[in-house]
Amino acid sequence: MTDEAAPTTLHNKWTLWYDNPRLAPPGTDWHDQLKNLGTFQTPEEFWSIFNNIQPSSQLALNSNYHLFKAGVQPMWEDPANKEGGKFVLTIPKKDSKTGRTNEWWLYTVLAVIGETMDASGDEVCGCVVSIRKAQDRIALWMKSCDRKACTEIGARWKKCLEVSNKTGLKYQAHK
Repeated sequence: MTDEAAPTTLHNKWTLWYDNPRLAPPGTDWHDQLKNLGTFQTPEEFWSIFNNIQPSSQLALNSNYHLFKAGVQPMWEDPANKEGGKFVLTIPKKDSKTGRTNEWWLYTVLAVIGETMDASGDEVCGCVVSIRKAQDRIALWMKSCDRKACTEIGARWKKCLEVSNKTGLKYQAHK
């Protein structure tokens, strides 16, 4: 008999994806260039993946990490995403150079997999960090455009990141 506790299980399984369109051969379909970096359902599995990837600030220009519920493709056309939208946090390069992008990406990922922003556990589909020339972006993808749910989740995300009302956080519907 052992005294080991059973591992903590997250409410959902999650998949981490990577892509960089600049590295794909010409004519490659976007979906075909996505690399599945791993699927996890426990904190231990999450950290075994997250601790073995490059920090977002070290990704090549135009690269993206996508973290979505398992079975949900990181594209707006996926049935889980098509009726929703996304919050987008824009991070100027001067702030990303101080580690802001890495910090806010980690906080976002932990809040998403811990389901602390969404009381129902059903509204947040995933999140994306995008590395670009002039600015970086972190997006929080939502299942619906329900005004009440979006307002609550947006406020929780801002609180989680400790950002001011002046920070460039906007909501965009997928369609």
